Amino acid sequence: MTARPSDPAAPPTDHYAENHGFRVPLPLHGQSRCDGLAVVQRIKDALEPLRKRGVFAPEDTRHALTGLGYSPGKVQAHQNGPTGVGFLVDTGGSPLCVEGTMDRASIKADAFGGYPDHSGCDVPSGGH
Repeated sequence: MTARPSDPAAPPTDHYAENHGFRVPLPLHGQSRCDGLAVVQRIKDALEPLRKRGVFAPEDTRHALTGLGYSPGKVQAHQNGPTGVGFLVDTGGSPLCVEGTMDRASIKADAFGGYPDHSGCDVPSGGH
């Protein structure tokens, strides 16, 4: 019996996931996960005063994050819609990256361990 594409046991014929696996962030485990959760909370605590005041300018977000001691060259912030900001921090850990957004309603952030076959916290632009 040959597998048909509609057969759930058939291997996928589309290699998108395989070809774009380099763009999937590495999860943190063990102590690194605990460290990541602590960094996320520290970042949220630093950004909460801005959120409460309704300050969503990338430069203010960068200033708050570099105020935590992160290198200015390792902190990115960008406008995320009319009333929001996105951010990415390379904490200089082994690796430990934090990516998130802030808007009037909340601050969301996640820690991850970089990307396969890529140094740094930014999403890689090329594959393997």
